Amino acid sequence: MKKLILLVSISLLSGISITSCKKDKSSTEPQKEVYLDLSDSNAVYFPQYVYNGSKVNKTAVLGRVLFYDRHLSINNAVACASCHKQAYAFADNVAFSNGFENRKTGRNSSHITNIIGVRSFSSVTNISALLFWDGRQTSLVDMVTKPIGNHVEMGVADINSLPEKLSKLPYYQELFKSAYGSGDVTVERIANALGTFLAAINSDSTRFDKAKVYRTMQYSALEEEGWMLFNVKYNCASCHHLGTGTYFQNGFEDIGLDDSCSDIGRAAISLLASDNGKFKTPNLKNVAVTAPYMHDGRFKTLKDVLNHYSNGIKDSKNLSIKLKGTDNKPMKMKISEEETDALIAFLNSLTDYNLMTDAKFSDPFKLK
Repeated sequence: MKKLILLVSISLLSGISITSCKKDKSSTEPQKEVYLDLSDSNAVYFPQYVYNGSKVNKTAVLGRVLFYDRHLSINNAVACASCHKQAYAFADNVAFSNGFENRKTGRNSSHITNIIGVRSFSSVTNISALLFWDGRQTSLVDMVTKPIGNHVEMGVADINSLPEKLSKLPYYQELFKSAYGSGDVTVERIANALGTFLAAINSDSTRFDKAKVYRTMQYSALEEEGWMLFNVKYNCASCHHLGTGTYFQNGFEDIGLDDSCSDIGRAAISLLASDNGKFKTPNLKNVAVTAPYMHDGRFKTLKDVLNHYSNGIKDSKNLSIKLKGTDNKPMKMKISEEETDALIAFLNSLTDYNLMTDAKFSDPFKLK
């Protein structure tokens, strides 16, 4: 297990030198240096015309450091980024993620791209939505602290102990001062900074955006066919509302994954039997790179997902009316191979390759 131990503080705009070593007395391996590289800390996360005169971009820089810092877990083993990886559009590429003791999470780590469409709002801290697979949180700022305190994920049972721990790390005083005017580390500031960074992770450079939102290019014939199938013939857009600009999703649906559900989903929060088996409808930005799919990661590919809708919908008790035929039975869409190819081409057009390589969203802790 690696633990970051800070030795020397250098300019925040160039880097901070720290070391990484294995907690193994018998190890003779040389210590490795780790640098907190914030040379790109002047990056713009939010347009200034939205937050005129605010320090929101500096707050996002702090949030980025917190997001990647393993000190936020009880044993310095995992960070938020351990389960939300930039290379996979801030999703995880496994069905269940590893927590601080390598125990598995109970659900798939959903991606956090375009989580709330922040550009439509005037304040990051005032945004509310139904978050997580079951909608158990309504505030982005509140949501970000839940994995930190989770007994499987990051293990910090008393979140109020975190400020003291982080205050001992020499790079945080200047980061908090830059964002908030003083170096005081508080739970509220930690949550606000993390929420601000997450709110900044927005995709708008996809082929979909260019073709259907900004009209600066045209779809290929196959993508256009997939777009029409998605919106018209199979009406996927009745749940996945593309084209709104924010990809804001708040609905919960039972899509017939099982005859009866072992994970009751939304019902655990609402306490309504009518919500058994319902899970939040995910936004589809970057869906092609966020496999595996569903709350339990059961489907490995987009083709597997389409096969489910094509002929695998189960007659579950709370099956969405949108997935029932005129006989009130589960719909069999019978999507052809050609249509599957077209739908996948369209779904691939929702990928933002810039997001997955953008330095301002990347891990600022660098090994040397």
